[in-house]
Amino acid sequence: MRKVSTDTPVEALPPIEEVFNPHSKEYCENPIPQCMELKKRGRLVWYSPWQAWIMTQITDIMECWRTEYLSSDFYDWEFAPARPPEAQWTNFERAMIGHSLVADKDHHRLIRKVSSPAFSRNVVDAIQKRIEPDVVKLFDDLGEPETFDYMEKISNHIPFISITRMVGIPEKYWDDFKPVVTTFTEAWNATISEERRAKAREDSNRAIDIIKQVIAERRESPQQDDFLSALIQVEKENPDFQEWDIITLILALIGAGADTTLVAQQWSVYALLKHKDQAVEALESPESFAKAFTEIMRWAQNSKMGFARYAQDDMDVLGQQVRKGQMVLMMPHLKDYDSQYFDEPETFNIHRKFDPDVLFGYGPRFCIGAALARRQLYLTMSELFKRFPDAELAFEPEKDETDHNSVAFKELVIKTNIKKA
Repeated sequence: MRKVSTDTPVEALPPIEEVFNPHSKEYCENPIPQCMELKKRGRLVWYSPWQAWIMTQITDIMECWRTEYLSSDFYDWEFAPARPPEAQWTNFERAMIGHSLVADKDHHRLIRKVSSPAFSRNVVDAIQKRIEPDVVKLFDDLGEPETFDYMEKISNHIPFISITRMVGIPEKYWDDFKPVVTTFTEAWNATISEERRAKAREDSNRAIDIIKQVIAERRESPQQDDFLSALIQVEKENPDFQEWDIITLILALIGAGADTTLVAQQWSVYALLKHKDQAVEALESPESFAKAFTEIMRWAQNSKMGFARYAQDDMDVLGQQVRKGQMVLMMPHLKDYDSQYFDEPETFNIHRKFDPDVLFGYGPRFCIGAALARRQLYLTMSELFKRFPDAELAFEPEKDETDHNSVAFKELVIKTNIKKA
C-alpha cells in the first residue's frame, strides 16, 4: 500500500447527501464514484441521513482501532434504547453489557489472550474436517446440472453449516438456532428500525439459551474436535475466563461468520470466475487463498457501511467537534479503488501486496474468526472448481440493493460446461 497524505483539500462541492447514497441502485451498480466523492469531503464527514460521522482515511481508522479512543458499546449511541438495569437483563443484555467483548476493551484484550489456543492452526484444521463433508454433500446433492444458482444451492447454506460445525451445535437444535445466524448482526445495527433490531435480539436470546444448554451437555460428554470444546478447556485453565465469555466468543463468531460470510461467498465465486486465469493459483492451498481473498474483497468493493463507534464524551475527533453519543462510522473500504493507495486499482491481481492487510480489522480488534472464515471459503471455492473446472457465469448477475450492509447479488447462475459422454 502506498503512503499518502491524509490532508485532502475541500473544494466547493455539492452536499454529500446528493452524491453519496449506499442504499441506492446507482451505488450498487458502481460504488466507486460515490466512495471517491465521500473521500473528497475530508477525514471526518457528517452524513445526516445516518446522523453519523464518517471516518474516511485508513490511517485514522487504524489509529482508532489501535488506541480505541472511541467506544464500541452500542448503548453509548445517542439513539440506542436505554441501558437496562442488571435486574432486567435478558440473555442478550447479559452478553452485550455484562460480558461484552465489544464494550469492555480491557476484558476484551484479556479474553483474546487466554482464548488464543482455541484459534490455533490445529483447531482450524480440525474444524475444516468437520465442515468438509457437509460441503461435499451440498455438491453431491447438486449433481451435474447444466446451470445452477450458486446462491440458492450452495452459498446460502454455508454460514449455518460453518457456524454449527465450528461451534459444535448438535443437529437437534438446528431449527431453533438457525434464525440467529442470519439476524444477529442486526441486533445492534444503528441504521435499521428498532422493530427489526428487537426481532434480532429475540433470536439472540433464544440462541443463547441453546448455547448454554450445549455447554452443559458438552461438560458431561467432552469432545476434542470443535471450537466449543477448545473454549471449555480454556475455561478450566483460566479462572478469569467464564461461561459467559464462551457465549460472547461464540456470538462474535456468529457475527463475523453470518451475513458477511454469505456476501464473501458470492464475491469469491464471481471474482474467480471473472478471472479464471488466476483461480488455479489462488486455490493452490489455504495459504494462497487467504492472500487472494483480500484482493477479492478489495476488487469487489461491496461494502456499504463500516465499523460503528460512539463518542463517550463531547470530544474533538480529527478537527471536528463530536457530541457525546454521536456515531462515528469507520470506512476502511474507501481506500480500495483509490489510485493514491493502489496502482491500477481496477485491475484484479492476487499478487497485490497489502501492508498492512486490514480486511479483518487491525490491532486489538482484529477479527477473531478470520482464519476460520478464510478456511470455509477455501473449502467451497476448491470444491466448486474441482467439480466444474470449466465453469463460467451464465450471465452477469443483477445486484441487490436491499442488503443492509453490503452490495450483494440477487442470484449467481453458473454454467457448468460439463462434457458429458
